[in-house]
Amino acid sequence: MKEIVLAGGCFWGVEEYFSRIEGVEETKVGYANGNTENPTYEEVCSNTTGHAEAIYIKFDEKVVSLKSMLNRYWAIIDPTILNRQGNDVGTQYRTGIFYKEDSDLDIINESKAMEQKKYVKEIVTEIEPLRCFYDAEQYHQKYLKKNPNGYCHIKF
Repeated sequence: MKEIVLAGGCFWGVEEYFSRIEGVEETKVGYANGNTENPTYEEVCSNTTGHAEAIYIKFDEKVVSLKSMLNRYWAIIDPTILNRQGNDVGTQYRTGIFYKEDSDLDIINESKAMEQKKYVKEIVTEIEPLRCFYDAEQYHQKYLKKNPNGYCHIKF
């Protein structure tokens, strides 16, 4: 199994989107690459923790490749906007690809370079090793499955 953490704005919709992909075995929402241990949602929303709302994804590479997962990621974000996706504004809504294995970096950078060809503005999506990931509170997990009419910036 391969693991990656992606930040793409509000984590509810990003989690729901990726949970529907064949080969994705597990998803969970949380807070990534900040400087506060075990932050709460309220702390993350204060723009003081450095964390991004993100989703952890575990997927079967025999069914879906990292390249395919990244192509799907680029399709649901605007990678040229800093600290915002849809109506959500703040550093916690920045976009980011946080990898666990250094061997994934070439595929990630190649994917970004291909995506950049679609834009005049520079892509601002962070690409960094995953330093930390803390699970979000239980009420955020699988939020759109529990609340199908909940807000989402992604068009399904």
